[in-house]
Amino acid sequence: MTKRLKIVADENIPQAIEYFSQLGDVLTVDGRKLGREQVVDADILLVRSVTNVNQALLENTAVKFVATATIGIDHLDIDYLEQQGIQWSAAPGSNADSVVDYMLSSFAQQDVFERLFTGGNVGIVGMGNVGKRLYQRLSQLGINCCAYDPLIPQSEIDCLSTLEQVLAADVICCHAPLTFDGDFPSHHMINAQRLSELKPNAVLINAGRGGVVSNQALKQFITARPDVKVVLDVWENEPAIDCDLLALVDIATPHIAGYSYDGKLAGTAMIYQACCQFLDIEAIKRDHIGDEGLAIEVKHINSVIDGISEAVLAAYPIQRDNLATRDALADKGLVERSAAFDQLRKQYPIRREFSRYRISNSKELLPELANHLSALGFMV
Repeated sequence: MTKRLKIVADENIPQAIEYFSQLGDVLTVDGRKLGREQVVDADILLVRSVTNVNQALLENTAVKFVATATIGIDHLDIDYLEQQGIQWSAAPGSNADSVVDYMLSSFAQQDVFERLFTGGNVGIVGMGNVGKRLYQRLSQLGINCCAYDPLIPQSEIDCLSTLEQVLAADVICCHAPLTFDGDFPSHHMINAQRLSELKPNAVLINAGRGGVVSNQALKQFITARPDVKVVLDVWENEPAIDCDLLALVDIATPHIAGYSYDGKLAGTAMIYQACCQFLDIEAIKRDHIGDEGLAIEVKHINSVIDGISEAVLAAYPIQRDNLATRDALADKGLVERSAAFDQLRKQYPIRREFSRYRISNSKELLPELANHLSALGFMV
């Protein structure tokens, strides 16, 4: 009798059991607390960004395949995996649209669309899957963008610029991966000196990796420059985030920018496909949940700016997550705060992406508004 594969999966990977149970026995675990005792006899390991997969976790285990249902891979020790002949996979781009939706909801909540539609500009740090998609959507709206990514040749993207020019933008969006070495390490790339370059009334949004922005420098900067608005979804030392910084930023969320249901499920599907390829078996196609009732009626039918903000915040009211984060983490000690941060992620409500929403009164809209909502991903 052939032994069934043992598959260990982070409990926050949606439908992991539904997807992978045909391949073996699935054990779901708390990814933050995942240890050697849980993977010692596992064949396949499925994680999210909270689990560091390295020699300390995998040495002398049976694991032969590792997959992360996330865009980033800085939590995987790729060198070790490849040295040991352990195949690995990720889900690049799976939740990119979810993060872009988060950025646009931040724009609407911070009332910056008017500034951007009247000559303002957006600076994007990091032109991976998220940065490129954000640039594409903003460009289709006619919003000026510049971007910094030293790892991409200038000839590939026409908006590439210097970091100094990007930080001089009205809105700065950080989407760089976290790296500590190489020619262009991103760790603390935005430090006290760089923060001092921000223009008056700028908006800084980090939904990439917490360590790209020095949190200590940011805390001091916000105290001295309250005119600058700051939105943080990612933090240094997660889940034990700095409560003093939390109190200072304008919007605070617990690393959920990419947590749309559609994005997470796309990540599950991608690593399932990769696992089937590793096992040399045919993958079974699965359908997403239904989209019945996902309709938005826009009341500001003759205003491009108001109509966009209304639709965006109806699809994803980011203030809900901001208030929930503050309520859960305020006035708590380090241990309780860390647990509450993880609990917010674990119990995050279903959020659908803009592309799942239909504008029910699209024929009543100003044509320019209808075109812009379509560019943002809504069904018009």
